[in-house]
Amino acid sequence: MMKTDVNEYEKLDPKEEELLENFKRNENNTLKTLVGLYKGHYLSLFFSIVFFIIKNSPVWVLPIVTANIINAATAKNGNAAHVIIINTIIMIILILQNVLTNYIHTVLYAKTIRGVERDLRSSMVRKLQQLSIAYHNEMQSGRLQSKIMRDVEQIENLSSQIFITILSIVSNIVVALGVVIFKSFTVFLFFLFTIPAAVCIMALFKGKIKRYNTDYRKELEETSVRVMEMVELIPVTRAHGLENEETKKIDNQLSNVAKKGLKLDLTQSYFSSISWVTFQVFQVICLAFTAYLAVKKYISIGEVIMYQTYFGSIVAQVSGIITLLPIIAKGLESVNSVGDILLCHDIENNRNKNKLKNVNGEIVFKNVNFRYKNSDAPTLKNLNFTIKPGETVAFVGASGAGKSTILNLVIGFFMPTSGQILIDNHDLSKLNLPSYRSNIAVVPQNAILFSDTIKENIIYGTNDISDKELNEIVKAANLEELIDSLPEGLDTKISEHGSNLSGGQRQRISIARAFVRNPKILILDEATSALDSFSEMKIQESIENLVKDRTTLVVAHRLSTIKNADRIAVIGNGGLREIGTYDELMNRKGEFYNLRKLQM
Repeated sequence: MMKTDVNEYEKLDPKEEELLENFKRNENNTLKTLVGLYKGHYLSLFFSIVFFIIKNSPVWVLPIVTANIINAATAKNGNAAHVIIINTIIMIILILQNVLTNYIHTVLYAKTIRGVERDLRSSMVRKLQQLSIAYHNEMQSGRLQSKIMRDVEQIENLSSQIFITILSIVSNIVVALGVVIFKSFTVFLFFLFTIPAAVCIMALFKGKIKRYNTDYRKELEETSVRVMEMVELIPVTRAHGLENEETKKIDNQLSNVAKKGLKLDLTQSYFSSISWVTFQVFQVICLAFTAYLAVKKYISIGEVIMYQTYFGSIVAQVSGIITLLPIIAKGLESVNSVGDILLCHDIENNRNKNKLKNVNGEIVFKNVNFRYKNSDAPTLKNLNFTIKPGETVAFVGASGAGKSTILNLVIGFFMPTSGQILIDNHDLSKLNLPSYRSNIAVVPQNAILFSDTIKENIIYGTNDISDKELNEIVKAANLEELIDSLPEGLDTKISEHGSNLSGGQRQRISIARAFVRNPKILILDEATSALDSFSEMKIQESIENLVKDRTTLVVAHRLSTIKNADRIAVIGNGGLREIGTYDELMNRKGEFYNLRKLQM
């Protein structure tokens, strides 16, 4: 019945294994982590750099050609026309090759960066599927969305800057200094004065820019969370006339973002301004210095222009590095943000656990205790009961008594703090949970639908169902009337959250989804509590069809809906207060009797 296996979902391909290992290996070195993202693509990136150098060669050769032409024109010897023509032809050829080499360079680097961007998002999505329900309860969805979309985009932006702007800057500086040192060591030494100035300016501002950028990112994540909450609450806000209050709340959050952003912008602007002034002063001094050398006949007039052009290029490149610092800071900060998810250890680990092939449906709680994280008191204490295969047990009690906690424990969302939960005499904590969950179905209080057709929402996760079987399920879930009333039937598109359907219709689709899975264990978490009487009647008929020959756990506030349950368990003070059939508990006149009387 059982075998040891690895959860197929957790079998990572080599690329994904390497990606996660890269984040672990370089956890304290963000730059190494960024470089490690491109492992396996280094050859493509190398050739991308080669073609970048070739395509950019006109920029580096132009000052030399300009100097040659000016020297030939001012020398006024017989070879002047020949020199001018040859240099012009060389320059035109170099310019024309840019079209092809630029295309090849772009294909090589862009394909690599987009591929890494896709793999990074895919790995984050996979990790989110593995992280515990407790993690998702604590982490706001807007923050996760920001990490997957905005932070990966920032990493992609940084990578693009590295293979376009930074590569251009570095190559321009290297070539310029190389030509200058070849031509005149004296001028080269003068050029080197710019480097200490650049280093000092960068060191002065680096810490502040990084700190302000971190603050800004966190504020943006918080805003994303608040905006998502606002959108979800619009019906409630509108119903209570709270539009102005909600707008003020979001405006305050947006003001915080603006303040953080302004502080970052002013710092970056001040940084850029100081660097620009510094290097412009150096450029004027360079012009005066090389002109003096020309007057003394140490260099030619053409070389003055050449040196001035190269110095201007170096100044522009160093200024470019300084301007890029905020983008670099954002990108590296985003690498850390992505690492928050990929390096999180709060996962539901199913590796090398027993894979359950068949489920009969027996559920046993043995001395189960459970306490939520950061909670002072336990929710469940020394809980013991057995549910037989095919039996329907309803759980009732006051809000917060632990009814939904019991269901979450049976699903495997949480594990007992102590004690055991046995499924067909197998410890749930030692089972491969996806293999077990493939035999259960959950109908929650609020039906969760996605934006697709009714059919796709019903058959979610199942691809081998025939039209005949689907029609039988539609009938069993009391959806026939709804489907027949829609022009496109099962192919009717559902809007976001199923807002174009009533609550009862959404819930019956959710029940149909449970039918499709043909579960051995069925969990109904207050499936009718938010419905009107007519919808509740329809849902009850659907549920009666669904629970046949299945182990069923029901949580219900409306006690009239659980008369047909095989047994009813009253939960209170963390334990089992009483258990029995509906008639038994009513005759006993205990806690269930009192609860039922309150609803009559």
